[in-house]
Amino acid sequence: MSTEIPSHARVVIIGGGIVGCSVAWHLTKLGWTDVVLLEQGQLSCGTTWHAAGLVGQLRAQESMTKLIRYSTKLYAELEAETGLATGWKQCGSLSVARTAERMTQLKRTAAVARAYGVACEVIGPREAGELWPVMRTDDLLGAVWLPGDGKANPTDLTQSLARGARMRGARIVENVRITAVQTRPARQGREACGVTWCRKDGAEGTLHADIVVNCAGQWAKAVGRLCGVTVPLHSAEHYYIVTEPIPGVHRDLPVMRDPDGYIYFKEEVGGLVMGGFEPNAKPWGMAGIPENFEFQLLPDDWDQFEILMQNALVRVPALETAQVRQFYNGPESFTPDNNFILGEAPELRRFFVAAGFNSMGIASAGGAGMALAEWIVAGEPTMDLWPVDIRRFARFNGNDTWLHDRVKETLGLHYAMPWPNRELDTARPFRRSPLYALLRDDGACFGSKMGWERANFFAPSPAEARIDYAFGQQNWLPWSAAEHRACRERVALFDMSSFAKLLVKGRDAEAVLQGIVANDVAVPPGTTVYTGVLNERGNYESDLTLTRLADDQYLVVTGSAQATRDLDYLEKAIAPERHCVVIDVTSQYAVLAVMGPHARALLQSVSKADWSNEAFPFGQSREVDIGYATVRATRLTYVGELGWELYVPVEFAVGVYETLRAAGKPFGLVNAGYYAIESLRIEKGYRAWGRELSPDCNPFEAGLAFACKLDKDIDFRGRDALLRLRDAPLRRRLVTLTVDGAEHLMLWGGEAILRDGEPVGAVTSAAFGHTLRCPVAMGFVNRADGAADAAWLAQGRYTIDVAGEQVRASVHLKAPYDPRSERVKG
Repeated sequence: MSTEIPSHARVVIIGGGIVGCSVAWHLTKLGWTDVVLLEQGQLSCGTTWHAAGLVGQLRAQESMTKLIRYSTKLYAELEAETGLATGWKQCGSLSVARTAERMTQLKRTAAVARAYGVACEVIGPREAGELWPVMRTDDLLGAVWLPGDGKANPTDLTQSLARGARMRGARIVENVRITAVQTRPARQGREACGVTWCRKDGAEGTLHADIVVNCAGQWAKAVGRLCGVTVPLHSAEHYYIVTEPIPGVHRDLPVMRDPDGYIYFKEEVGGLVMGGFEPNAKPWGMAGIPENFEFQLLPDDWDQFEILMQNALVRVPALETAQVRQFYNGPESFTPDNNFILGEAPELRRFFVAAGFNSMGIASAGGAGMALAEWIVAGEPTMDLWPVDIRRFARFNGNDTWLHDRVKETLGLHYAMPWPNRELDTARPFRRSPLYALLRDDGACFGSKMGWERANFFAPSPAEARIDYAFGQQNWLPWSAAEHRACRERVALFDMSSFAKLLVKGRDAEAVLQGIVANDVAVPPGTTVYTGVLNERGNYESDLTLTRLADDQYLVVTGSAQATRDLDYLEKAIAPERHCVVIDVTSQYAVLAVMGPHARALLQSVSKADWSNEAFPFGQSREVDIGYATVRATRLTYVGELGWELYVPVEFAVGVYETLRAAGKPFGLVNAGYYAIESLRIEKGYRAWGRELSPDCNPFEAGLAFACKLDKDIDFRGRDALLRLRDAPLRRRLVTLTVDGAEHLMLWGGEAILRDGEPVGAVTSAAFGHTLRCPVAMGFVNRADGAADAAWLAQGRYTIDVAGEQVRASVHLKAPYDPRSERVKG
């Protein structure tokens, strides 16, 4: 290791755990060799050294699965490059099921694995016992076997990555603590420009750097606070035991997970490592993480461990007499949603974060280091990283009291049943619209998105407002169906206040937006524009609706989860010489959507404005009166029916809601929730960000090229890529699928799509289509050997894998409901 700290480096990395060393290794591999890594203790001394080292490939999202698969490949090859062993062993893994529900989930997992190209086999209890002979199997219903999974030695991996980085020129210095992050004014806001450090021998100094990377593990939140960056994570105690040798345990024993018991096992020197993720975790470090917490453990807590131990004794009876060599209580950091944190901080340019790995740091480190290094070098992500993007959080997610209560639940999510549409229960309610109490009293069952409490559906009474989770049809389906039908047949009222709303203002607003978004925004005031926001590859960074309020003002409306991301994206794109600013006005306006064939008549009854087609055509927006209130009405729809979105100043929201509810009785008005929005929009083929639209998808694949100004001589980000893609064969295509006649089947998303028996994609969104009277889904169909054109699509026989059962599906290139949008035109 080096002991000298230079005065300047291209990149300084804070933290020498496996993630920091992986970032250093990948940066140097990409040619950025002027890299300095500073570790406050010794390499791997924080949480890396006591990690269990399990590497399971499969994740809920395809992009995250790709990252883990990259990790396995890297760990298998690293020793050949560096000469240091990593302890990597591809021993495979088993996940077993005690219950019918868990077996269904494992079968769904196997189907997703097939769609993602991961080897996975559903096996019975006997085969599972043959692979894991010391396991009790008489209470099991089956298992899944993933032969490509494995395990590694975390400390050895870290040292190997560090050596590889040093071999290419990186400098790694131990026993150096960061005391400040240096910042300076930037084109927009501020940027990081170095760190102030203090060595354990008392020496101090400043290291100037072009890029600062926070890989400080449990200390990442504190490092972020040195420079005003929110890193929402909290530590929790995490336990495992190591036994002496046990008869029947051999070195090639696979990793075994028993999620119904919250436990995992791996072989170690003829004995077993057994740990788990209990449902109600124990947070730690409420007063901060001690600076000298190096190679340390917390006191044993057998009471907290008891639920894991009892389940382990059921699964492996030999533990009853096995000798426990050591009890590990090693704290690790967890995030509010159980996904790690990656990317450039929205509050501070040139300051990147890789932290909060939720006890999955060994499996994730290789791919995460690669992805972040590419992001730093390219200036933008090179793949879909939205599930882990730091910009999925906001400043309020850094509240320590809220984090403390949330991580009690998120630790246990590792092995909790991943029910369809599962909601987290802790630290709620969090953000509430002005209508929250009124909707609650009317029977709303709330879900949460970006902290917002949003009505998913309305039950007959508040006491019934709950979700009874199942893989089949759930208890709320008849109530949501009634809301769906009311929207199609009469009129429905949706509280969509969680929409993110950004005001782009200034004399250069039009010019700025023309260079950012794909569609033409040179429209008259009072006009809306639907558009994508693209990256340099021509793929989606967001999709949004702009309303021109005036010559120098636009209201940008985007998804609830995208507020931080889209604000950051727009701010970065504004050149300093431009007279233009972006302001988050989300909390200033509630949004009420009045949708359905009676929407016009209802609104006309409470307003003096003219709501006719001639006076108020689709895509127009204007200020109107609703009772005593003055609001902005925009004629748009996300449900495929005639309707308007009402943007209401929050102080008028309750009054407008009460006016509409009172006047709506003769028209059959009902409250409706987001489950109805989902079934309505999928029937109509409307895309959703994060599912159909992502940084791995372009407008041609999504069928949205009409919303791109390619026929105009206006440059915008991604235009050159789109011009190249326009003449290239379309290898994948977004389609809608229906399962006709299956009135009792539920699709949830993630299921494999097969063409002539071969996997060609996965379902991105799904619901029961109450108007179509069958399940309806959206997803991409891929063709590796040619164009996925209409003729090829029509020639195939399609099925959807529903927990191992192949159900016949019909493919549609146009929306199966109202393909000519006659209902929307009103």
